[in-house]
Amino acid sequence: MLIGELAERAGTSARTLRYYEEQGLVRAGRDPHGYRRYEESELRVVREIRTLLDAGFALDEIRPFVACLRAGNTSGHVCPDSVAVLRRKIAEVDAYLGRLTQVRGRLHEQLAEAIAQREEQCPRLR
Repeated sequence: MLIGELAERAGTSARTLRYYEEQGLVRAGRDPHGYRRYEESELRVVREIRTLLDAGFALDEIRPFVACLRAGNTSGHVCPDSVAVLRRKIAEVDAYLGRLTQVRGRLHEQLAEAIAQREEQCPRLR
């Protein structure tokens, strides 16, 4: 299929597909006129890339998932390298959640202090 068809079917742009190709994630052949031609399997690869990007993965983190698909697996997350990336990403998200929970706690404390001070200074605003 041509780049426009792949872009439309994958819900992305031709520019994005060219970028993925530059990054070595998507493969395109060339027809006699020099137009990019994509195999049907590239649609699955692009969809995997898009799904992982939407989940917060960087392109470098996506490489093992693409390799896993290219190895003939039905999913990009079943290979050991992909599982390792998933584990790292979960640890990263858990760390962010821990920090966000701390920040949330501090914000609640500051809000409670602000309300208490306001009520002390202006009892009629209660």
